[in-house]
Amino acid sequence: MVQRKVPMRKDIVTGEMVPKKQLVRVVKNKENEVSIDPTGKKNGRGAYIQLNVEIAKKAKKEKTFDKAFGIKIKDDFYDELIAYVDHQVARIELFGHA
Repeated sequence: MVQRKVPMRKDIVTGEMVPKKQLVRVVKNKENEVSIDPTGKKNGRGAYIQLNVEIAKKAKKEKTFDKAFGIKIKDDFYDELIAYVDHQVARIELFGHA
């Protein structure tokens, strides 16, 4: 069986290269709206963060996405991101990786 190449992306909080399946994509579109991209296919500039609640909290504390996208992002977005990451981690613990 052929060994497939695992796509890697850089976590913008830690700077580590991590398999794409262990990350969540956050995207900024042309209207400067920032949102979570669970499909990984939304149009716009993307940045990745690991599926780890502590790293998501660190991103909020350091305003990582504000710096990455060059815009001011409300704390509500970071709270939504932390909740999303927490939910995904719980799903992985229950069902494993898809």
